[in-house]
Amino acid sequence: LLRILSERHQFNLFSSDIHNRTRLSKHEQGELTKNISILPQPFLYTRHVHFLNFSRFSREQPVYINIIRDPINRFLSNYFFRRFGDWRGEQNHMIRTPRMKDEERYLDINVCILENYPECSNPRLFYIIPYFCGQHPKCREPGLWALERAKQNVIENFLLVGILEELEDVLLLLERLLPHFFTDVLSIYKSPDYRKMGNLTGTVRKITPTMEALKVLYHRMKHEYDFYNFIRDQFHLMKRKIGLKSHSRTTHTPHFPLGMELSTLQP
Repeated sequence: LLRILSERHQFNLFSSDIHNRTRLSKHEQGELTKNISILPQPFLYTRHVHFLNFSRFSREQPVYINIIRDPINRFLSNYFFRRFGDWRGEQNHMIRTPRMKDEERYLDINVCILENYPECSNPRLFYIIPYFCGQHPKCREPGLWALERAKQNVIENFLLVGILEELEDVLLLLERLLPHFFTDVLSIYKSPDYRKMGNLTGTVRKITPTMEALKVLYHRMKHEYDFYNFIRDQFHLMKRKIGLKSHSRTTHTPHFPLGMELSTLQP
């Protein structure tokens, strides 16, 4: 979608091919902020990296935008994508995780959750907040400090953080706020050609855990849900301020009784 927009509106699109280096040393942070600051304008730069404070290196802070999704849905997609990929290629999961043994690849997700495997426990489940908290070591520790710092960074440094469950409204807001980059984005997104391409990115073999496992996950991801709900409320407030008529379906809410006692303790 961004590639189509960059060609149509004549801005430069830079997408980093580094996907597994979200935490950087101070030197690496300085180098990355410098490299981004000298890119030819107008440009849009994308990368999986925890929040960078450009002002720390005496550089102008960029316009930050981001989209997050429901934490459990994100976790489930990642769990099955690592194992089985998506519809773009039957064997692409073998390329991404060639060293994964069959016993791990075919591990029942309910077993992973209820028996406290590392992949299904903290700190591995503490995923979204560090992207907004930043590069401080405490940002990787599940807790209130990282949660509150992440919220503060959103308020002070992000033009928009949307939620994937209301993606069409996110696109409409981006078109209002950054028209040079996102004019016509919703019509492109809804076009048959783009829809056909987007259908290939659905995760293969994705299943829903049992109710018991879902409750355990929600309990372990309480800070992630606190942050998600904060972002959702901020996003809805911005929609009201701008007077945006919603194009999205009703916001997702967890479909299980959250108040019930959990039979498995948090590790």
